Amino acid sequence: MLRIRVIPTLLLRGAGLVKTTNFAKPKYVGDPINAIKIFNDKEVDELVLLDISATREGKGPAYEVVESIASECFMPVAYGGGIRTIEEMRRILNTGVEKIIINSAAIHDPSVIEAAAREFGSQAVIVSVDVKRNFLGHYKVFSSSGSKTTKLDPVAWSKHAQERGAGEILLTSIDRDGTMKGYDTNLISAVSKSVNIPVIASGGAGSLTDFSKAVKDGGASAVAAGAMFVFHGPHRAVLITYPNREELEAVFA
Repeated sequence: MLRIRVIPTLLLRGAGLVKTTNFAKPKYVGDPINAIKIFNDKEVDELVLLDISATREGKGPAYEVVESIASECFMPVAYGGGIRTIEEMRRILNTGVEKIIINSAAIHDPSVIEAAAREFGSQAVIVSVDVKRNFLGHYKVFSSSGSKTTKLDPVAWSKHAQERGAGEILLTSIDRDGTMKGYDTNLISAVSKSVNIPVIASGGAGSLTDFSKAVKDGGASAVAAGAMFVFHGPHRAVLITYPNREELEAVFA
């Protein structure tokens, strides 16, 4: 069995799938159900589903859309986007989603991590940490789908999220998002060394070698990718794909 999880990340905007670059310029890539059916056939182990417009637009989760997607999935699904309260988390988990992902709500009030872990168990709570370098080159945490900067340091914030009860960290480099130029292994390493919970590396994957580097050089427990699984060729034609088991086993050998 593959030890390292390789997780497709699907970005929702409305009822459609998009892919961003540096958390901006979303490009429509198709219907989520079609993508799910392909990932089912490819026997994907886990899926991340993020609504990138919910928090920015001050909306809660689109429960019917999430339920329609989750009902088609043969694999566990983690959902994030617009989640602010325990009741919203409960409703999302009742759609068939297995893990909730929180970002802005946790930054605004870290006690929500504690409450969620107490209510649903730490294994169901992922804190998303979106990171970008500022003009001085320092890493800073961003909220609201990368639209708002904070004064938080990603290492200190990840440690605090763990202390509050987070079961995993979804660590995304905004600078690398959609570029397919490789993960920021320095960032991944700094956060991975500071916590004892799994860190999912995200932002920049463009090859199987990138997965290996995130794990071996960065210390990631899992890797997530978006553009690599939805685009093909230099012109970024839309093609939903996923490596086969033998390819993945070879890269992590």
